[in-house]
Amino acid sequence: MAEAEKYLDLPLEEVLGDRFGRYSKYIIQERALPDARDGLKPVQRRILYAMHQERNTHDKAYRKSAKTVGTVIGNYHPHGDSSVYEAMVRLSQTWKLRKPLVEMHGNNGSVDGDPPAAMRYTEARLSAISSELLRDIEKETVEFIPNFDDTIEEPTVLPAKFPNLLVNGSTGISAGYATEIPPHNLGEVIDAVIMKIDKPNAEVPELMTKLKGPDFPTGGTIQGVEGIQKAYENGKGKIVLRGRAEIQELRGGREQIVIDEIPFEVNKATMVKRMDELRIDRKVEGISEVRDETDRTGLRVVIELKKDANSEGVLNYLYKHTDLQISYSFNMVAIHDRTPTLLSLPTMLDAYISHQKEVVTRQSVYDLNKAKRRAHIVEGLIKAISILDDVIATIRGSKDKQDAKQQLMNQYSFTEAQAEAIVTLQLYRLTNTDITALEAEAEELRKQISYLEKLLASEHELMKVIKSDLRSMKKQYSEDRRTKIEDEVQELKVDLEVTVASEDVLVTVTKDGYLKRTSLRSYAASNGADFALKDGDHLLRLLEMNTTDTILLFTNLGKYLFLPVHKLPDIRWKDLGQYISNIVQVEKDEHIVEAIPVREFKEDQYLLFFTKNGMVKKSELKLYQAQRHSKALVAINLKGNDEVVDVHVTDGHSEIFIASNKAYGLWYSEEEVNAVGQRAAGVKAIHLKEEEEVISGQIFQKDEDPSVFLSTHRAAVKRMRLKEFEKASRAKRGVIMLRELKNNPHRLIDVHLVHRDDQVILKTEKEESTTLNVMDYKANDRYSNGSYVMDTDQNGKISEAWVKPLYENPFHSEDPDSD
Repeated sequence: MAEAEKYLDLPLEEVLGDRFGRYSKYIIQERALPDARDGLKPVQRRILYAMHQERNTHDKAYRKSAKTVGTVIGNYHPHGDSSVYEAMVRLSQTWKLRKPLVEMHGNNGSVDGDPPAAMRYTEARLSAISSELLRDIEKETVEFIPNFDDTIEEPTVLPAKFPNLLVNGSTGISAGYATEIPPHNLGEVIDAVIMKIDKPNAEVPELMTKLKGPDFPTGGTIQGVEGIQKAYENGKGKIVLRGRAEIQELRGGREQIVIDEIPFEVNKATMVKRMDELRIDRKVEGISEVRDETDRTGLRVVIELKKDANSEGVLNYLYKHTDLQISYSFNMVAIHDRTPTLLSLPTMLDAYISHQKEVVTRQSVYDLNKAKRRAHIVEGLIKAISILDDVIATIRGSKDKQDAKQQLMNQYSFTEAQAEAIVTLQLYRLTNTDITALEAEAEELRKQISYLEKLLASEHELMKVIKSDLRSMKKQYSEDRRTKIEDEVQELKVDLEVTVASEDVLVTVTKDGYLKRTSLRSYAASNGADFALKDGDHLLRLLEMNTTDTILLFTNLGKYLFLPVHKLPDIRWKDLGQYISNIVQVEKDEHIVEAIPVREFKEDQYLLFFTKNGMVKKSELKLYQAQRHSKALVAINLKGNDEVVDVHVTDGHSEIFIASNKAYGLWYSEEEVNAVGQRAAGVKAIHLKEEEEVISGQIFQKDEDPSVFLSTHRAAVKRMRLKEFEKASRAKRGVIMLRELKNNPHRLIDVHLVHRDDQVILKTEKEESTTLNVMDYKANDRYSNGSYVMDTDQNGKISEAWVKPLYENPFHSEDPDSD
């Protein structure tokens, strides 16, 4: 029974909750967050105090770091040595702290993230400004508590004669809380503290006339004053911080970008490596070399550019895609009144001022008590010297020291403290000159006591002391700002030419959705022959384009894919292209109807869509300029089982020729179709009867005279002149183009508008195909059924017909260098 009583039967979540709660409270208050008064975390405070106690100060020689770490662990901080040494190293790093608190000899790490040397190799001492954090700690200015083993005492906070929390900032993560306080300029922070003392109700905008914003040890440029103000008002805010870069001209018309400041807490080596990767991966064009030329004279990263590179564009790209520009988020959490609190700037300043008031008050009380004690003793000594012979006689007649003290107190009414001072007086002090010195000291002490009493009685006097002390600190330690502040955040626009090497390539698109870009060299090497195709597939377009162009692919289901040419896979002419679904996801029964090359999305260009169920839709081309390339976008709103048959780019003034499978053809002007939005459905194009559908929608210019070339499922073809048709208007029935047969009438597979050198390819259900020169067939009237070109009993019915795609440069006429 007694054994069982030793154990408590508790629910696990209760025990876990209780233990984790204690642990959280410990790490919040005693580890990760700084104190709002001196800006230090416990481990930092212990390091500074231990070094101060060991007299390891800036005016004495350096001392082995390991010795200091040992003292800290042994006396104040019962944790691992690495945690103490790492904290000590950080206190010495000039690129992390605006005013380093420890000076270190030896390797203390670097901006490249290199580790410091082991503590047995490095030496350290307090920096000069650290002595200001600890000044007057001996005068009982702060509260002390017993250390972990109750052998000595340690301070709960340092006197902090300058506002360290804002000057050096802080960063840390604990349970449920994190902190990110940026470093500031000492002079500016002191000016803000003095303003807050003089005007206790000063708000953030007024304080910001003195404290402009963070001042990072690594310099750089802050963009976004609004973010700073928000952070100072709420404790949270966001700014853009960028390194300092300059574009310099080199010989031979080339340029280079020189970076001599990087954003705070950015690892330079990682940043340089990333920049070089962008060069290697050709993510950005125009960089020929990235070099880190940093040496003892200072930081320097050089990005050498190729001839005629767009230097501004490259720099903007680096700002956007590397750590040359970061966004810095304030999260000003510190321990205030023993509680983690999100602090605004005025609260931080108030916390510091009230701490200073307490420190100066305690210091004055200590000095006053000390002065009063000394004044009392001086008074006794003056009295003793004036009756010196009697005093000496009394002492000589005493048995021992205690008796002598008692006799003096009894005979001459000295107090115990005065009697002690007299009996311990050395004989040489009894010379006659001493009485004047003692009287002068007594006078000095009277003045000091009255001044200290006045000081303690008046808050105004107290504040004067704090302000004059701060001013002398500013005079001694202040430096110029390193970080520039700009009001607005610059929007970074990166031109395509910066990110993409401008190169002419061949883009091929097949009916089944295999696409690729091929270098002109690879095409020339194969002489245009041996193009890789899957069985049953055929080439849809063969386009010479530039990598800075875009290709739009339209599918039968009314979707379109926006593909920048430089993002297409670069594949040899003889190899199979990449299947569209590997680039952008498409549906199973979706295939490509048309591929349209675009150099720029011009105002006066339109897309014209024809659908199976007899609709036509016209939309401005510029509506199809997309930002996202990752998925298929809506090109036209299709109703029911409708599908897109044809898509064309027009200038808005073209002629339209539309044909149905039952051999009706209709010709009218494009002006009859009004432009609508990208997601609209369009209007009726032709009047269809039952079981009739549109198989082709073609366009041509007013001054053209193309032939109309029909292909039927019975392998008959027929060429007609346009003059066989009369121009009508939209949504009419059109005219018949074949003689109607009672038995097995011809059904059109496709209709094309063709010119002299065009070839049309017919393919049957059995994958047999034949190529026809269109001019081999003489022009017929509307009432014949054309010429049979294949035996459908043997080869199967015709399933598909298309004009053989020619090598074309769609932008040839736009190119100023072309003939």
